[in-house]
Amino acid sequence: MNSAAPSYLLPLLQLSDSALPTGAFSHSLGLETSLHRGQVHDEATFADWLTQFIRIQLVHSDGMAIRLALEADTEAGLNRVDRELHAAALPREVREAGVKMGARMLDIALAVAPSAGLGRYADAVARGECAGHPSLAFAVAGKSLGVPLGELLTTYLFSTATSLTQNAIRGIPLGQSAGQRVLRAAHGEVRDAVVLIQVLERGDFGVTAPGLEIAQMQHERQRARMFMS
Repeated sequence: MNSAAPSYLLPLLQLSDSALPTGAFSHSLGLETSLHRGQVHDEATFADWLTQFIRIQLVHSDGMAIRLALEADTEAGLNRVDRELHAAALPREVREAGVKMGARMLDIALAVAPSAGLGRYADAVARGECAGHPSLAFAVAGKSLGVPLGELLTTYLFSTATSLTQNAIRGIPLGQSAGQRVLRAAHGEVRDAVVLIQVLERGDFGVTAPGLEIAQMQHERQRARMFMS
C-alpha cells in the first residue's frame, strides 16, 4: 500500500539539514578551546566531549527551550523563554552566536515554513523585545507545522551534533569515517536526551557545566582561532 509522508516531514528535514546556511560552521561552542588545550585530539576524545555537550548544554538550554516554546500558549510566554535562554548564555561569544544564527534561522524558517506565529516572533526580535535564537525559531516553525515534540527535539539535537562533528573533522582534524562513527554512537545519547527533556522541571532550564562555560569564555582571548566561538 502507498502512504504519504507527514506534510511536515520535508520542511523539517530542510530546517534540520546540517548544511543550512545559519553560520553554524563558524562556531565550535567551546570545542576549539579543548582542541587548543589538547583535551580533544582524536575520535575518542571528541566523542566524549560531544556526549557531555549533548547531556548538559543541549538538554538544558536548546532542548528545554524547544519544549517550553511548544508549551507556551501566548506570545508573552514565548518571549519569556527567549529572554531566559539569552540570559543563561553567560559566555559572550556563545550569546552572540545565538543571536547571529537565530537571525539566519528565522529568515530561512519564514521562507520554508511561514506562519503567523513565526512572523510574530520575528517582529518581536526586530523590535528588540526578543534576542532571537535558532532553537526557538526552529521550535515555532515546528509548532506551526504540527511536528510532534519528540521528532522536533530529535532532529534539532542531532542536527547540532552533526554540525559540531563537521567542525571537529576540520579542527582536529578528524576523518570523515571517524566522524560518522561518532555520530552513530551519538544516536543513543540523542534518544536519551529527548526523553530527559520531556520530564525535566522548569527550574532545570539553563543548567550548564562550569568547565564548558569557562572554556567558552577563554576562547574569546585565544590567539589562534578557526572558529568564532
